[in-house]
Amino acid sequence: MNIRKLTITALLIAINVILSSIIVIPLGPIKAAPMQHLVNVLCAVFVGPWYGLAQALISSILRVTFGTGSVFAFPGSMIGVFLASLFYMYRKHIFMAAVGEVLGTGIIGSLICIPLAWVLNLQNFFVKPLMTAFIVSSIIGAAISYVILIILKRRGLLDRFQK
Repeated sequence: MNIRKLTITALLIAINVILSSIIVIPLGPIKAAPMQHLVNVLCAVFVGPWYGLAQALISSILRVTFGTGSVFAFPGSMIGVFLASLFYMYRKHIFMAAVGEVLGTGIIGSLICIPLAWVLNLQNFFVKPLMTAFIVSSIIGAAISYVILIILKRRGLLDRFQK
């Protein structure tokens, strides 16, 4: 195991749980957390898909346990970080990681949440507000992480994280 990647992943989990407790957008049964998407893109660039998936899973478990997240956090965050990682690995461009997060969480994750809502027997569950909430939340988080990563890259710090 790579101790550096484990340490970065643990720090990102802590940052995610803390920031997602502070900045939450409640939308019915969904608790949109733009900071989850921010951390997902950072994980995609810093540690890759497998550590990113672990981060998304552990963060979602902790957020649900603390009441700052819902079960809808699992498919959205995990698909988002995985796609962001794959896009970044393929193109090696920060923007592609952000795009992967928005596609993974905003579109695919929100579509997977629809059957989950039916299983949970949620009445009046509408697809358009769900998808809109996921897309807006993931765009906000991905945009912030993109700015952070560009600043790190311009200062030459991004290479240190990726070694």
